[in-house]
Amino acid sequence: MYRRDPVSSFILTVGAVDAVMGGVGDRGSLLVVGLVLVGVGLLWRWSKPRLREPTIERPPLRALPSQASRPPLPILHSSQHDGSR
Repeated sequence: MYRRDPVSSFILTVGAVDAVMGGVGDRGSLLVVGLVLVGVGLLWRWSKPRLREPTIERPPLRALPSQASRPPLPILHSSQHDGSR
């Protein structure tokens, strides 16, 4: 939701934080400012026309190359050592 409408998400977040701080800290003015900001953020979000982008099925992107493009690792054999070097 944040990527589609970052402005309204920011306003909602700031308003919610202000409202919580005002409610917990017994600050009526901060609570009112927070609730007003939440209302403004909701109005902003609902006033925007909903433009749905068609979802295009894309193949998943690979961060690493496929295993076929890499040479195989050499096989390691354990050798018996007598412990002295």
